Amino acid sequence: QVQLVESGGGLVQPGGSLRLSCAASGSIFGIYAMGWYRQAPGKQRELVATITSGGSTNYADSVKGRFTISGDNAKNTVYLQMNSLKPEDTAVYYCNALNILTTKDYWGQGTQVTVSS
Repeated sequence: QVQLVESGGGLVQPGGSLRLSCAASGSIFGIYAMGWYRQAPGKQRELVATITSGGSTNYADSVKGRFTISGDNAKNTVYLQMNSLKPEDTAVYYCNALNILTTKDYWGQGTQVTVSS
């Protein structure tokens, strides 16, 4: 089993920045990719960004140029640097990990990001 713990959420003004962290623990052997998703009230969870163990990244169009995903394999941690935040970025942000040995996805508990003046 893989456990994911997100941190770094909070309240920020429009145009501000925030950095989220996701630490993986447990049966982390076999993890190929990790990513960030978000979910606003009444909305389905959507992709924000993903990163593979090799460093390949993908971003949702809505965050390209503003968000940066990065990883530290030694620490089994991924980060999401969020700049130029907009009110529409307000959501609970969830960390995800894919284990290619089991094909299973794992989710963190989420961290709230609120962008408001």
